[in-house]
Amino acid sequence: MRSVGTLTRADLAEVINRKMGLSRAESLDLVEAVLGHMGNAMERGENVKISGFGSFVLRDKKQRIGRNPKTGVEVPITPRRVMTFRASQLLKERIAKG
Repeated sequence: MRSVGTLTRADLAEVINRKMGLSRAESLDLVEAVLGHMGNAMERGENVKISGFGSFVLRDKKQRIGRNPKTGVEVPITPRRVMTFRASQLLKERIAKG
């Protein structure tokens, strides 16, 4: 059931179903609950750290002046909150090994 090139919620639920013995519905509910909890934490302004995997870090960017690359006209960029992901050293090493 693995999607080509992308890990999906359904793929995660399938792995939980096979390894933990939960039903497909329970597995999908578990995936939804974990992702929902992570999303709620970030909505509250909290960073999310998963040991051995990485951290989802929120940053508040101030207003600044940007430039339209096509016309060269300066335009203000509104302040906003962005999320970045920083992989843990363990994950970086696993990826480097291929």
